[in-house]
Amino acid sequence: MTTGAGRSLGEILREGGRSFSFEFFPPKDEAGEAQLWDAIRALEPYQPTFVSVTYGAGGSTRDKTVAITGRIARETSLVPMAHLTCVGHTREEIEGILDSYVAEGVSHVMALRGDPQEGPRAEWTPTDGGLDYAIDLVELASRRGDFRVGVAAFPEGHPSAASLDADADVLVAKARAGAEFAVTQMFFRAQDYFDLVGRVRDRGVDMPILPGIMPILNLAAIRRQGELIGTNVPQDVVDRIAAFDGDPAAVRAEGIKVAAELCDELLAGGAPGLHFYTLNRSKATLEIFEALQITV
Repeated sequence: MTTGAGRSLGEILREGGRSFSFEFFPPKDEAGEAQLWDAIRALEPYQPTFVSVTYGAGGSTRDKTVAITGRIARETSLVPMAHLTCVGHTREEIEGILDSYVAEGVSHVMALRGDPQEGPRAEWTPTDGGLDYAIDLVELASRRGDFRVGVAAFPEGHPSAASLDADADVLVAKARAGAEFAVTQMFFRAQDYFDLVGRVRDRGVDMPILPGIMPILNLAAIRRQGELIGTNVPQDVVDRIAAFDGDPAAVRAEGIKVAAELCDELLAGGAPGLHFYTLNRSKATLEIFEALQITV
């Protein structure tokens, strides 16, 4: 491994300090772009460990992901991590994307198989001349020497996994292939996260695993998302949120409260930090920070 990538997020997470990080997605238009940068500027003073930029289904936002990640590297004090997927790309094209990240000063990538254009539940169809699995992308990126690699983790198991144990085997294999840390999909039971960590540790791997947090601001929307990615919204959480049905402000407030309680439980139980799915807005994350008494 060369020194070009500097200290890795894996190394930082292992040092024991609490990590806070944020995820953004490439916007569709100029108004969305302005909203994204407003959110980045609002969250930058909290000095997150890193910020990540997602990659659209089917690789549909490749150029925007590269451009936004590069701009974060150039114009802010933040450490950007770019998502990269196998979908719709040949190995040669993926190498070209990695070259683009190097040129932009980006040295961390989140290596994902990715979702087909039709969505996460659609049947996986490999690209001719491409890569089939996230582990292939981990090996490709980590072998280059100018990248430090993160991967996704699934507290309730990947939708296509045969079992939770099989899912843990895949995550362990990605760690042994060169992944230095993992970030989970959203989830709503702390025990699901702790059980995942336990399965990985039982297999002899101590890779840091960051829990991914998505506050419930709209119950119907979060349930739809959960169904797509295999995340269950527990009945007790549904009941708490549904009690305020018809009052969007009260639903939002209870959703923030539920998220803050989950964050408290995770940190108290030894999670190395929190990764927030921001949906390109800063308000909900800052409200959770306020509940957790996290200040600039």
